[in-house]
Amino acid sequence: MSFFIRSKPALSWIMGLAVMYWAQWSCAAQLKALETPPPDVRPVLDAQELKWIKENPQVIVASMQFPLYLFKNELGRWDGLNHDILQRIAQMTGLEFVHRESFSPEQMLTMLENGEADMTTTLAMNDERRDFLNFSHAFGGFGWVFVGRDGEPALHSLEQLNGKILALPARHALEAEIRRDFPAIELRTVKTNGEARALVESREAYATIENETGVHLYPTGQLQAGTSLGGRWEPDYLAVRQDLMPLLRILNKALEVFPADEMRALRAKWMAGAGPAPAPSFWVRVSGWGYWCVTVVAIFGLLSVLWNRRLKSQIDQRLNAEAVLKDQLMLQSALMDAIPDPIFIRDLEGRLIMCNKSYEEQLATRFEKLRGMRLTDCPAFPPGTAELLHGEVMEQLRTGQSRFIDRQLMFRSGLREIYHWSVPFYGADGQLRGILGGWIDVGRRWSRSDRFLA
Repeated sequence: MSFFIRSKPALSWIMGLAVMYWAQWSCAAQLKALETPPPDVRPVLDAQELKWIKENPQVIVASMQFPLYLFKNELGRWDGLNHDILQRIAQMTGLEFVHRESFSPEQMLTMLENGEADMTTTLAMNDERRDFLNFSHAFGGFGWVFVGRDGEPALHSLEQLNGKILALPARHALEAEIRRDFPAIELRTVKTNGEARALVESREAYATIENETGVHLYPTGQLQAGTSLGGRWEPDYLAVRQDLMPLLRILNKALEVFPADEMRALRAKWMAGAGPAPAPSFWVRVSGWGYWCVTVVAIFGLLSVLWNRRLKSQIDQRLNAEAVLKDQLMLQSALMDAIPDPIFIRDLEGRLIMCNKSYEEQLATRFEKLRGMRLTDCPAFPPGTAELLHGEVMEQLRTGQSRFIDRQLMFRSGLREIYHWSVPFYGADGQLRGILGGWIDVGRRWSRSDRFLA
């Protein structure tokens, strides 16, 4: 009871923080519900377009990982702004968009040229691409940003790169324009933006150019993001092969009726964290820590309950296993003691680890006095007999051979004629564990037989 009395202030804080967290979650849920667009928004498609959808229900999308716009999440599934837009268009039209991954802009363009994909969502428009692609209505946009080495003067225009090396992915949207209008810039093409950044970081190139959204998603390291490229703005498009005009018309009609509020909500969902975020206020930080504390306490309590139940289950299993093992040992001991002839078990060093009552009676001693002894340490045998028997035991352990022999053996009580046997025994893993053996007193055996015949 005293524990609960002392813990009342802490419990009050936890309950208060939990209520704050629930209230914020409820408000967020209500706002999200208000922003949810009506589910019945659909474009008006003509008969030709409906027929095309029926004949081509799947659309292959050439997709390259472009964080926030299109990427694979921790489950290996495609996600991002463009993925959500395609999913919404799929709901409107009945099309199914299937991503086929590419790993560079050049590979993506090759897939479209060869007919391996029908469309893509992350290509900017230029003259080269308009030769074999049609571009949909614009539905957003981004700017280009210089990325240079940290400590170098910030870049504001392409003229500053004259005589310097600019790294770009092959078939970049700006490549042809830069080659035409800025011949003094030395272009070095690579496969991906990551390789271009690596060249800049290693000083093999002076700068590269990236999408302003993606440039803030990677650790800067030895790099710095500069200003936008001359205020240039590139709209977002869906690029479709030129031989698929019905698909282009369907996509344009879907974009025309795409609710503006929903498009803004999707862009806010994915692009809110694209730039540097302002430092949170003190109260925001305090409430954030409070929510984390509540979450940690709840998780810790749940884990404690689960862990205790698991420990209890393991303890019960172990007690049951020990009871079964004890029963087996008692049965084994009873069986051995019921055998009238001496039986012993020795380990790999020749030490005694088990024997029956007859063995104790034959040697006139108790097992407790012999436990762990080698034959050479046992006072029940003369030294010569003990050395002989111990040597035989170690030889059997070395060779793994069984032994069955009639022999005369000198005990402390005198010479006896016995039938002596011993066999190696093995564990469940197939490894040798020791020697199991015993003997039959031949004289006593014949005397018992004579009494039986009489």
